[in-house]
Amino acid sequence: MPELPEVETIVRDLRPHLVGRTITQTQLLRDSVLKFPDPGTFQAGTQGREVASVRRRGKFILIGLRAGENLVVHLGMTGSLTLQSPAEPRLPHTHLLLDLDDGRQLRFRDARRFGRLLLGHPGLLQRVGVMPRLGPDPLSPGFAQSGVAKVLGRSRRPIKAALLDQAVLAGCGNIYADEACFLARIRPDRRSNSLKPAESRRLLAALSVVMREAIRRRGSSFSDYRDGFGAKGEAYESLFVYGRGGLPCVRCGSLLQQTRIGGRTTVYCPKCQR
Repeated sequence: MPELPEVETIVRDLRPHLVGRTITQTQLLRDSVLKFPDPGTFQAGTQGREVASVRRRGKFILIGLRAGENLVVHLGMTGSLTLQSPAEPRLPHTHLLLDLDDGRQLRFRDARRFGRLLLGHPGLLQRVGVMPRLGPDPLSPGFAQSGVAKVLGRSRRPIKAALLDQAVLAGCGNIYADEACFLARIRPDRRSNSLKPAESRRLLAALSVVMREAIRRRGSSFSDYRDGFGAKGEAYESLFVYGRGGLPCVRCGSLLQQTRIGGRTTVYCPKCQR
């Protein structure tokens, strides 16, 4: 599933090409990926509108329109949002086409259809329950003082499960939770409230580090993730523990252990992470 670094990479790719452009035609090819509003309102609210901004909040892509509404894209597990020429072959599972006034086309594709499209003012989307309330963002300037450490200190959940809660921390997923715990030398199955203040600070700093490094490498591509132009990212090659269960730890040589926490496959080093 695309996480914060992958979504941030897409946003940075698309922003300079979309801001100031006008959507000349909206083609919704599969209504079921649209969670709010109805298809007719969605088409009327996007067609003919100028793009004012392209931002990210957690794992959500927010395309701000001049009318004040946001076109919100969540990529789910297999989604992609790419800028292409209309002449390029349309791949299977393409659900939305937005024609732009410069002749290019923004395409949303999602094979497993766990992604979603929304349109509306931010407050309305939260009131109707289609946009969740999200916790602090690991890339925000004040993240270290955001209160996440206090939330962790009140929780008896395993650290990994708490990190995956989007209401606690926006944008963190399975990959970078494992990587941050390894970098911080903290076992992911420890109780969150067992963390000492210094450990909490180390963990939050590690989250920012692993995510910024993944952005620098343009995200982790396993099978489905592609950047804003359809290319693979290179961060997968630099991961320390995720997907490496049973292999030697790059730090100490011990075999990495694999378990499940909160229903998610989790990998850690039994020697480096106490």
